[in-house]
Amino acid sequence: MSVVTGGGLDLTTEQALWLLREMLRIRRVEEALARSYAQGLIPGACHTYVGQEAIAVGVCAHLRSDDVVFSTHRGHGHALAKGAPAREVMAELFGKATGVSKGRGGSMHLFVPEVGLMGTTGIVGPNILQATGAGYSFQLMKTDQVSVAFFGDGAVNNGAFHEGVNMAAIWALPVVFVCENNQFATEVPFDYATRNTDVAERARAYGIPGVTVDGNDVLAVSEAAQAAVERARSGGGPSLVEGRTYRTRPHAEGMRDGGYRTVEEIDAWKQRDPIADLEVRLLDRGIATQEQIDAVRQEIEEVVADGLEFAKTSPYPEPDTAALHIYGAS
Repeated sequence: MSVVTGGGLDLTTEQALWLLREMLRIRRVEEALARSYAQGLIPGACHTYVGQEAIAVGVCAHLRSDDVVFSTHRGHGHALAKGAPAREVMAELFGKATGVSKGRGGSMHLFVPEVGLMGTTGIVGPNILQATGAGYSFQLMKTDQVSVAFFGDGAVNNGAFHEGVNMAAIWALPVVFVCENNQFATEVPFDYATRNTDVAERARAYGIPGVTVDGNDVLAVSEAAQAAVERARSGGGPSLVEGRTYRTRPHAEGMRDGGYRTVEEIDAWKQRDPIADLEVRLLDRGIATQEQIDAVRQEIEEVVADGLEFAKTSPYPEPDTAALHIYGAS
């Protein structure tokens, strides 16, 4: 197990602003969705990704369109980082026919295969097995595609974690396992659920590389992800990347924010905001100017405003289409 700090990346202005743009796109979409949920516009659950944007963006920065991602109930950020249009993601949560899953999936079951998002799930752990299966398919087809599983700390105590990582290891499958350790499984602290809170250290049991990164540092995540993706794509086998991060909103909108964690803890993590951190570093290093950052912010505000209007005004699916878009048919 090793620790990556993010000092090893040399970014162009274009690359740096892309990272900022993608994190901001996720953040502003999620904030708009949280407000919409509070207004009663979103049916069902709504699990936002606020605070964890650096992991999705840092990993997906190194994926091609034909690489695949398997996600969790907290999957909006992964969908957006993998290339799903903001307006269609927002429309999906509104249950509209124009959503990425035609209104069938909602917050927890996004499916955008055209950009490589092969599904999100509210069941903890099985996406690890699905990602392993995709890696096996790529190996059989002799392609250089890569499969990624995003999962939370709660999943690493699930049998699916052992089975998926072990199989990927013994067959040297092109899979990257990404644990978004936000330190709570719903409201259960990670250090209550396990005696070994070092997820990356578990990689040693399977004979694969494991690395811990500051999950709020997009440069550190990107550096670790680049190495893991390159290893997988070149036939070197799987890696385990643990990003230590924090969700600054409730587990799901409408649930309590505190009680199981303190207000002081939440506020302390808000001070480590991954977007604000990147902006400061870009300015300090002279990689980007304030005017360029402001232009990105304005661009994202327009994207989200467009997406929100699109979601609100799009039609609901017609009842006679209920059996469509449910399964693939030849």
